[in-house]
Amino acid sequence: MLRTVLLGPPGAGKGTQAVKIVEKYNIPHISTGDIFRENIKNGTELGKKAQEYMNKGELVPDELVIDLATDRLLADDCRNGFLLDGFPRTVYQAEKLDEFLEAHGQKLDTVIDIEVEKEELVTRITGRRVCKACGASFHVVNIPPKKEGICDLCGGELFQRADDTVDAVETRVAEYNEKTKPLVDYYTKAGNVVTIDGALPLDTVFAEIVKALGE
Repeated sequence: MLRTVLLGPPGAGKGTQAVKIVEKYNIPHISTGDIFRENIKNGTELGKKAQEYMNKGELVPDELVIDLATDRLLADDCRNGFLLDGFPRTVYQAEKLDEFLEAHGQKLDTVIDIEVEKEELVTRITGRRVCKACGASFHVVNIPPKKEGICDLCGGELFQRADDTVDAVETRVAEYNEKTKPLVDYYTKAGNVVTIDGALPLDTVFAEIVKALGE
């Protein structure tokens, strides 16, 4: 049984580590993006409401995000635990999650906070390149393509996403620090945060996460 939350700024490597965690512990990876897409695709009432806000280019309000996330936690595959990623995003959402879990006789075990310096995040994200044809990801420093600007897999053209530019990254990191970083303080008070240095090699980061979560 493992109920955990994964925190960290954009570019910290949460996605990579999430895949490893769910494989090792055999728990579902629950991200807000996936929940939104699933509900919208299935035409649920919550999905329709979320779609209305997204169509207007507005943020989905806290209450609706909480309803979508907690509804997902009631699914059968969450009985033996879950990994939350992208939720909670604010202290208010964290408080509501705690209330929901308590009402169901549960609580979070460990909150993993992957920390990376802003300069490193900017280098990581601005170096990302994606294939227009097949969607494969590369990095100009870490995973460079054999031929610059060309996908190794299908020969398609590589491009930099609009939200991977320096200005966009700095905005995203600033937004994370303002809205989500206070969550680290919130969970530190609860005594269940483990901070991991995300600048370490991927396998080392995962080994530290396993040490924090236990076998």
